[in-house]
Amino acid sequence: MTKMLWQSRTIVLLTAAAVWCTAAYAQTPKKPAKSEPTEQAVLLGQFGDWGAYRATPGGKKVCFALSKPTKAETEPAGRKRDPSYAFVSTRPAEKVKDEVSMIVGYPQKEGADATATVGSASYVMYTQNDGAWVKNAAEEAQMVGTMRKGADLVIKSVSAHGTKTTDTYSLKGLAQALDKVAEECK
Repeated sequence: MTKMLWQSRTIVLLTAAAVWCTAAYAQTPKKPAKSEPTEQAVLLGQFGDWGAYRATPGGKKVCFALSKPTKAETEPAGRKRDPSYAFVSTRPAEKVKDEVSMIVGYPQKEGADATATVGSASYVMYTQNDGAWVKNAAEEAQMVGTMRKGADLVIKSVSAHGTKTTDTYSLKGLAQALDKVAEECK
């Protein structure tokens, strides 16, 4: 993967993660943050378990659907990690549409792929640091189509320390969130 593509994908993941952290922070009574990010994502709508967002990191429009897992398991049980998220991103300036990615919550085992399963369909995801992306980009459109019709997305991966992780995401509302993303990021 080229350095520029990796940086672009990382910006999308970090922007989306900041949105969730900001939302969680805003729901708890605490002192205001000392500084705000210069590029904030805007919630376009909440659809079931998925939110649709727009941001402009570096002046380039990015839209994405984002969700947190409804169930997260580790083996051994109780391992600590940062929050995990599933994304489907669109970056018009780069001609990227419906890119599926994950933040797993801790660094992944180097050279180990993750798997994404929707019903009986399974997709291999390559990992780097705490992120995961569909390994075969040619399968991405098929995966998004399957996700639109499916009930759950299950992501299995292994951390750098050997912890096995299974995150289950509800796909309720994903189709509507993706429709909103497509409308916003033409």
